[in-house]
Amino acid sequence: MSIGTKIAWDDTVLPFQLDRPDMRGRIARLDGVLSGVLGQHDYPPAVEALVAEMALLTALIGQTIKLRWKLSLQVQTDGPVRMIATDYYGPTEEGEPARIRAYASFDRDRVTDTRGFDQLGKGYFAILIDQGQGMTPYQGITPIAGASLSDCAASYFAQSEQLPTIFALSYGRSIEPGVPEHWRAGGIMLQHMPKASPFSQDGGSGEEGLLEAHDLVDGDDKENWNRVTMHLGTIEEMELIGPQVAPTELLVRLFHEETPRVFDSQPVKFGCTCSEDRVRQSLSIYSAKDIEKMTTEEGRVTADCQFCGAHYDLDPATLGFEAGDGDS
Repeated sequence: MSIGTKIAWDDTVLPFQLDRPDMRGRIARLDGVLSGVLGQHDYPPAVEALVAEMALLTALIGQTIKLRWKLSLQVQTDGPVRMIATDYYGPTEEGEPARIRAYASFDRDRVTDTRGFDQLGKGYFAILIDQGQGMTPYQGITPIAGASLSDCAASYFAQSEQLPTIFALSYGRSIEPGVPEHWRAGGIMLQHMPKASPFSQDGGSGEEGLLEAHDLVDGDDKENWNRVTMHLGTIEEMELIGPQVAPTELLVRLFHEETPRVFDSQPVKFGCTCSEDRVRQSLSIYSAKDIEKMTTEEGRVTADCQFCGAHYDLDPATLGFEAGDGDS
């Protein structure tokens, strides 16, 4: 594969459809996005892996939202990793890139050298969709379950959306000649179309009775689901991450008998929405007395963005609803 082809597929999400079994899916490749997300923080390896997986899930799921919408994934637990938060901002115009940001909150003293998912305790996995001003945000929650964040996401779709869903993900540090070591990730998300979920059950086969994908398919749909997921199970990790195999080539290898069709790819990039104006707006509800309590010994109010690391240094006299007209 040429360098040009490799670059063309980095930081993209390719939507596709399998006509024979009536399934839809997405293939994502992340490179610069992860460098932007993880380069802002000094995460332990296990936490880095969790954030990389969460960012990849966000890219795969977020591709379905409309222009200017925002999708957020959140994990909150009582384990060493207390929270992981990601945001996907839909493009403002057709053809423009979507933006992804992510961060994790964790107790460094409790993080171990074991795999990332072991750093999570009991808690929940949530998906939130913000359709814009004047619209009520949608929120769905499912318990932390399975052996990975992708298992949690699949459980969410089965439990909350009644959509059979499966993920195949790969992520890790990439070492290439002449290129600094950096994170890469790739993944496939497959879903049966909505009509394939004609019923719900009182209890599923998952942990604590949670529904799983195979609980939602029957008859021909079940046969199709089992066949396609078996094909997906033959994928190799390096095929997902690339750059040796283009996503279009991978679809043909895996699903050539399923009549695959691809649609326009969606570029994604690391991007944060923080700004000085947003910080000022968030502080506008406080009185001068409250602002005084936030003021440092140097006579400034400071704020740091947890997503991108931006640092804001502001004059307290210009903050809050009692602010004067001093210079910032």
